[in-house]
Amino acid sequence: MTCLVRIGNRVRSTKETNVRASVEIDGAGHASVKTTVHFVDHLIATLATHSLMNIQVEASGDLVHHVVEDVAIALGEAISEALGTRNGIIRFGYALVPMDEALALASVDLVRRSHSSVDLKITRPLVENLPSEDLTHFLTSLAASLEATLHVKVQYGENDHHKVEAAFKALALSLRQACAVDTRRSGAPSSKGAL
Repeated sequence: MTCLVRIGNRVRSTKETNVRASVEIDGAGHASVKTTVHFVDHLIATLATHSLMNIQVEASGDLVHHVVEDVAIALGEAISEALGTRNGIIRFGYALVPMDEALALASVDLVRRSHSSVDLKITRPLVENLPSEDLTHFLTSLAASLEATLHVKVQYGENDHHKVEAAFKALALSLRQACAVDTRRSGAPSSKGAL
């Protein structure tokens, strides 16, 4: 792989939000996250910790939904920028993660085709004061802006917080694996010769 430093930065400014996101893929799992949505801050910090990406996000906006959506978009675009051509990466990643009574799986393909299938099995309308639907929307928006195929599924659990956190930990480990440099490959990780 020719790129030595894999860093991506995105600024997204609209009439609804202002978001800055930066990602260093080959980091140490450091996070600095201030989105005004505390549970999202916690989940992105969790993503950083377990993917070993360094992630910085600052965001403000008019509505929680808009902040959640635009943070996901900016973060996905920053990761995509950091990956560059995606030549020489593993490309696929998957993980099965427990958190207390909850179990979640995630699988990712950094193929440059956007698709997501998300089932968090949330039973309440809110998780930590955040609308449950916004958590699913965060993941689908992240997959779209990252240009990745993403499958995230909670297998079972009782506590909605634990279900969602297990899902983000599984996503983090999947991304860590998929973004890793494959020392045996120099070109595109595809039989087509291009992603």
